[in-house]
Amino acid sequence: MAWLLAHKLEMTRIVKDNTFVPVTLLEVPNLKVVTIKTKEVDWYDALVIWILKKDASWKLKDWNKALSFNEFSKIKEVSLNKWEAEKFKIGDTIGLENLEWVKLVDVTSISKWKWFTWAMKKHNFHGWPKTHGSKFHRALGSIGNRKPKRTHKGKKMHGHHWDVRVSLRWVPLELLNKDLKVFGLKGPIPGARKSLVIVNF
Repeated sequence: MAWLLAHKLEMTRIVKDNTFVPVTLLEVPNLKVVTIKTKEVDWYDALVIWILKKDASWKLKDWNKALSFNEFSKIKEVSLNKWEAEKFKIGDTIGLENLEWVKLVDVTSISKWKWFTWAMKKHNFHGWPKTHGSKFHRALGSIGNRKPKRTHKGKKMHGHHWDVRVSLRWVPLELLNKDLKVFGLKGPIPGARKSLVIVNF
């Protein structure tokens, strides 16, 4: 299983086989391998990937193999098998080269936060009558019972809406541009603009 980190840009459409195809554009930033974790030292195998800022320059200090925090904007740790981690070295760059033969990918990101919403919007409730003198329209309704005298756990009520981890499987890859470091996936991808997206293939 291979992976890639990208930033969500926006949605657009492209022409393919004389039809319009909706795609979400993702941009691959400057990804650098800064640490390789092993079972012998860290009890698990993983890579620590840092995203370089656009105006930053890559500088690796030889005396401690450390990096300046001012050079990076985000950090991400990716779990890999031992034989997969051995392919990378500290300072390696990760790009779009592995996507040339890929047709379907899995996408994981954090969905948009819709703040505090009431039950009808959050859980798509039908609602109550709006005519014939009814004064009960968008209310939640009964939330309790006689025994036990409490609200059951997991009751569909108002509260924090979205801002959760969402995964999509088998999303078609429709566009690939190495010069701009941009690729397009068919359909909408969860998350806000400039949010970090994990692509597995």
